[in-house]
Amino acid sequence: MSLPIRRTLLLVTGLALALTACTSRETQQSAPSGAGPAASAAPNQAAGPGCAREKTGYPQVDVKNAVIGFSQSEKEANPFRIAETQSIKDEAKKLGVPDDKLLVTNAQSDLNKQVSDIKSLLDRGAQLLIVAPLNSDGLQPALDAAKAKKVPVITIDRKVTSQPCADYLTFIGSNFVEQGKRAAQEMVKATGGTGKVAILLGASGNNVTTDRTKGFKDEIAATTGIQVVAEQTGEFDRSKGQAVMEQLIQSNPEITAVYAENDEMGIGAVTALKAAGKTPGKDVKIVSIDGTRNAVQLIADGSYNAVIESNPRFGPLAFSTLQDFAAGKEIPPTVVISDDQYDSANAAQKLGNAY
Repeated sequence: MSLPIRRTLLLVTGLALALTACTSRETQQSAPSGAGPAASAAPNQAAGPGCAREKTGYPQVDVKNAVIGFSQSEKEANPFRIAETQSIKDEAKKLGVPDDKLLVTNAQSDLNKQVSDIKSLLDRGAQLLIVAPLNSDGLQPALDAAKAKKVPVITIDRKVTSQPCADYLTFIGSNFVEQGKRAAQEMVKATGGTGKVAILLGASGNNVTTDRTKGFKDEIAATTGIQVVAEQTGEFDRSKGQAVMEQLIQSNPEITAVYAENDEMGIGAVTALKAAGKTPGKDVKIVSIDGTRNAVQLIADGSYNAVIESNPRFGPLAFSTLQDFAAGKEIPPTVVISDDQYDSANAAQKLGNAY
């Protein structure tokens, strides 16, 4: 083979490999985070007085033509927040809401900034608000500002301690106590009813952490062979979950199971356990809550045991609730969604539903 031909072949091969690598990276980075089923209301909702527009005196607003504000609480550095924000944007686009009429802010895990963000959305003309609260307390000044301008507020994924219908319209989200109970049931199955469990707690100051902890502890207490030997917050963060797990391995080497109150902390725990020479999913059982693609893949791979879903795709349900309110329908103070779960029997088949 002549030298020019050899050079040409090498050049073509190099370009092909570069394009393949580039395409592979792009596919990995642009993989859809919200392609699975949207959040839907659970069939059994608690009965009680609802909130109708005529009770509040709020003006009728055409949702498709309104200025809508979405206040995100945390930076989009984890799959839940990415999928949640994308779901709001996707549903707005599906309904035909113009891009310039969907106003999106991000509080970057700063409560004061979220209050300021919501007031800013109101100043920019928001007629409807969807809020993912950072904490259960502390948003009252922002809710008061919305009420003064007669702007309905829907809260999603975290509940606030303010009054529905009076301070905000409704809360849409999971039953977090039930999530904790289901996680405990999966832990019993994974451990065979015997083990020493460490709990990686979520961030303090919100009902998600409190309820997921209560549900798990209340349910696990009925199994005498399982003992909670440590609990420490990982702030719903992967790197912090890993750091906490590293500490717990040193201080409590007898740990045989981990309950992480979100997948990110659970994945961090997997990294720490592997670094310590342990085999997660076998030596140490792991159960968490969320339903991220990475965690579900770990179940399929055998390094994780179960995940209770917490569906972040609130867009369709949030917008349909706003439309019902505009139409004069009575809105319940809480809309509980249905959450799936993943284990070794279904993880591979249901991976496409994860986010």
